[in-house]
Amino acid sequence: MNATIIIALIIIGLVAGILSGVMGVGGGVVMIPLMILLLGFNQHQAQGTSLAVLAVPVTFLAAYNYYNAGFVNWKYAAVIAVFFIIGGLVGSRIAVTLDQKTLKRIFGGILLIISIRMLWGK
Repeated sequence: MNATIIIALIIIGLVAGILSGVMGVGGGVVMIPLMILLLGFNQHQAQGTSLAVLAVPVTFLAAYNYYNAGFVNWKYAAVIAVFFIIGGLVGSRIAVTLDQKTLKRIFGGILLIISIRMLWGK
């Protein structure tokens, strides 16, 4: 790895970590677009790498801060986590069979829908 790549990786990690701690986002919303823009990854590479980053409990300390402030429902989180694992397995099996163009359109469409709902929703 050259210095430019290392700097890009540091930027991606810091931006995703800060935004994850502040707003609860990081993987798909931040890391994937940054990996595509800064590292030249294709959609599959960016999604796979983002999932690999999240495979370890990287957000534990951020979640712990929210817990200390009284903002974590561990029972709900546990149920969501179990089904997140199942959904991730199913979704990844689907995603690796899709071509880049289709996958990018699905990803972009989901981000667009979410952003419109967040900006103009209740």
